[in-house]
Amino acid sequence: MEKAFKEREMWRFEGGRGEPDSDVVADEYPLTLMINGEEFATLVCTPLNLEELVIGFLASEGVIRRVEDINSLSIDQDRGFAYVEMDRMPTAEVKSDKRWISSCCGKSRSFYFQNDAKTAKTVISHVTITPEQCESLMKAFQQSSGLFHETGGVHQASIASVDGLEYGYEDIGRHNALDKLYGYVLREKIALKNKIVIFSGRISSEVLLKVSKMGVGLILSKSASTHLALELAEDLNITAIGFVRKDRMNVYTHPHRVVDTYIEENNRDEKGGIPIDGA
Repeated sequence: MEKAFKEREMWRFEGGRGEPDSDVVADEYPLTLMINGEEFATLVCTPLNLEELVIGFLASEGVIRRVEDINSLSIDQDRGFAYVEMDRMPTAEVKSDKRWISSCCGKSRSFYFQNDAKTAKTVISHVTITPEQCESLMKAFQQSSGLFHETGGVHQASIASVDGLEYGYEDIGRHNALDKLYGYVLREKIALKNKIVIFSGRISSEVLLKVSKMGVGLILSKSASTHLALELAEDLNITAIGFVRKDRMNVYTHPHRVVDTYIEENNRDEKGGIPIDGA
């Protein structure tokens, strides 16, 4: 298996003085995705768990709905190609002549919000969590990131229950990390009812839509959220929690899933009955 990092000679400066040293840096690997012999996209990624990445990417882009839509999938890691055979080509809504999907997740990445609107779904989830469980999960999440501790240069996405982490992936691209997670879920046919996504990066609209397509009702992040992501979270019944750090966090949407005396008291109707949100 290709290593996910490389050693690089450099000069280390401390206190204004430099000396030669070496450092471990994250690898950046282009994987060109071919569908029925035609080039569909090039993903810039960490060269690990490439099968999961391809499956999750195709599902996120609306090319497939289930793993059975793929007749065959093979990866030539030496040459940097993934070959997918399907009964039919992607529709015009998701197909373009060629797309380069950058690891930086910036403007070079194409997203089709019309298609996203068709595949995103309102989540039905009855999971509840305490602030203490959020803190415990985030601590375990950060401790589990071996490649990040080696390089400091990757993102991480994990699935968890309130009792602990279950599985996760790392990649230089934050979208890639989520796609690997999604691909694993589809391939292994894992039920995500009442599960939680824990994420290392910003909760953007694209990230929120991926969580929706996975059918997960709660996302924890140690980072910020965007306004559009939170608007989508409101509409899609997803609890978005950001800045989970030590004993603090921001619950942006659907706070009824956070078990806390103050929130419960402020979400009750005038008669002091059931919570208004999530009734």
